[in-house]
Amino acid sequence: MSGNAHSEHVVPVMTYVGVFLALLVLTALTTGVAFVNLGPFNTVVALFIAVIKMLLVVLFFMHVRYNKGLTRIVIVGAFFWLGIMMALMLSDELTRHWDMTPAPWSAIVPFLSRFF
Repeated sequence: MSGNAHSEHVVPVMTYVGVFLALLVLTALTTGVAFVNLGPFNTVVALFIAVIKMLLVVLFFMHVRYNKGLTRIVIVGAFFWLGIMMALMLSDELTRHWDMTPAPWSAIVPFLSRFF
């Protein structure tokens, strides 16, 4: 193998510029959506845009799109682990029965008077 041989994939500069511009547009879109009242879907839309930005960074700037084998296995494993963690978090959150009405101060003061 000669000293001038490259094993890495060479990405054109315009690809990086395009991804950068897409990230700027998606960031502006995230900011714009923050000012729109979508009710409970505000978080869903913001996370959807964030996932798209994350995929652009991972695929192009981290060169995962051009790598094979072990790199892809590690990325798939990371997403699998993220799914496990989110499933555990949601199983905890969705099985709680929160009482969203706070107790009045008159109910809390006798409880605190035992300690002070």
